[in-house]
Amino acid sequence: MKANDCFGEFVRYASFNVLGMIGLSCYILADTFFVAQGLGINGLTALNLAIPVYSLIHGSGLMIGIGGGTQYAIEKNRDSNQSTDAIFTNALYFAAFLAVFFVIAGLFFDRELAALLGADARVLSMTATYIRVLLLFAPAFLLNNVLLCFVRNDGAPQRSMAAMLIGSLSNVILDYILIFPCQLGIFGAVLATGLAPIISMLILSPHFIYKYNQFHVIPCKWSGKIWKNIFSGGMPSLITELSSGLVILIFNGILLSLQGNTGVAAYGVVANLSLVVVAIYTGIAQGIQPILSSHYGGNRLQNVASIFRYALISMVVFSVLIYAVVYFAASPIAAAFNSQQNALLQTIAVQGLKLYFIACPFVGLNVIISVYFTSTAYARPAHMISLLRGFFIIIPMAFFLANLAGIAGVWCAFPATEGLVALAAAGFYVVAKKNSAATTSQESLPRPNLAPGRRR
Repeated sequence: MKANDCFGEFVRYASFNVLGMIGLSCYILADTFFVAQGLGINGLTALNLAIPVYSLIHGSGLMIGIGGGTQYAIEKNRDSNQSTDAIFTNALYFAAFLAVFFVIAGLFFDRELAALLGADARVLSMTATYIRVLLLFAPAFLLNNVLLCFVRNDGAPQRSMAAMLIGSLSNVILDYILIFPCQLGIFGAVLATGLAPIISMLILSPHFIYKYNQFHVIPCKWSGKIWKNIFSGGMPSLITELSSGLVILIFNGILLSLQGNTGVAAYGVVANLSLVVVAIYTGIAQGIQPILSSHYGGNRLQNVASIFRYALISMVVFSVLIYAVVYFAASPIAAAFNSQQNALLQTIAVQGLKLYFIACPFVGLNVIISVYFTSTAYARPAHMISLLRGFFIIIPMAFFLANLAGIAGVWCAFPATEGLVALAAAGFYVVAKKNSAATTSQESLPRPNLAPGRRR
C-alpha cells in the first residue's frame, strides 16, 4: 500500500472515530450542563462523585471491545474464520460475566458505593440514585462498546461513528426532556445516559440484519486463552478509564478537604470537559487500532510506522488548538456550568481549566502510544504506561503537590504526571524500535550454506 493510501485510510478511520468518541463523551458533559442548570451545586457534586462508576463500566466495555477487536483484526487478516467467530463469542461471554457483577452492585450496594466515593448527607441520595441506574444499565454499556469495536474492525467505521453520535445526541435530547419538562431530576439525567447505548445499538443493527458482519456467535465453550488475550490487549484502555475515575476520586477527596462541595463542583466542570478532550485522543487511538493491527498482521511494517506518525501529528495539532480554546475561554466555559453564579466556584474552575489542560499533549501521546503497542502485539509497555499514569505516579503526585501548593497543586498534579509518563513512553518506544531493528537485522543475515561438501 502506498503512503497516500495509508494517509487516506488513516483519515477515514481516525476522523470517523474522533467524531464518534466526542459524541460518546457528551454522555457525561450533557449531564453536567443540564444537572448544573436544573439542580445546582449539589446536583453537580453528586454527578461528579458518581463519574468513577461510569469510568469503570465504560472502561470494562472498552477493554473487552478493544482487546477482542484487536485479536479479531489480526486473525481476520490471516483468514481464520473459525478463530474470529470464537473471539467474538468469547468477548460476549466476558461482557456477560462482568455485567452480572455490575447489576448485583447496583441492586444492593448503591448507597454504600455513594458513601465510599465521598457523598455526604446532602448529596448521598442523589449520588446513590445515579450510581444505581448506571449499574443497572451496565449490560447495555458493555454490549454497545463490544459491538462498536467489532463493527469498526469489520470495515465499517462510518456505522460505528453514526451509532456513537446518534446515541449521544439522543442522550442530550433526553437529558433536557427528562430533567426539565418531566421534572425527574438526577434520575432523569442518568436514565437518559442509560438509554443512549440502547439507541446506539439500534443504529448498529443493520450491520447484522443485512448480514454485512464477518463475525458471528457460534456454539463454543469459553476459552481462558482468548479471555487472557482480550484482557491483555484491552487492559490499557481499561486502565486509562480507571485512571480517569481514580484521579476524579482522589481529587474529589482532596478538594472536599480544601473547599468542600464547592471545590468538588468546580472540579466537576474541569473533569467533565477533560473527558471530551481525552475522547479526541482516544478517538485517534481507537481509529488507528484496526488498521495498525491489519497491517501488522500482514507484516506491512512501513505502513504501521506511517500511520503511527500521522496519529502523532494529528495529536499535536489538536493539543495546540484545544489548549488555546480552553485558556482564552476559561471564564465563559466555567460560567456556563455555574447556574447559581457562585463566585468561589467560578474562580476555582477558571484556575483549574488553565492549569489542568497543560497536560493535553502528554495525555495524547500516552493514549496513542499505548494503543500502538497493543495493536502491534507488544502489550507490556502499554501496560506499564497505563499503570504509571493511572496509579503509581498520579496518587503520590496529587497529595504531594496539594500539600505544597493547595488547590493550584491539585490542578498541576495531572499535567506533571502525564508529562513524566510521556518521557517514559518515549523511552519505551525507542527501546522497542531498537529491539525490532536488531531482530530484523538478525533475520536478514545470510544463512551459511550447509550443502554436502561445503560444511566446515
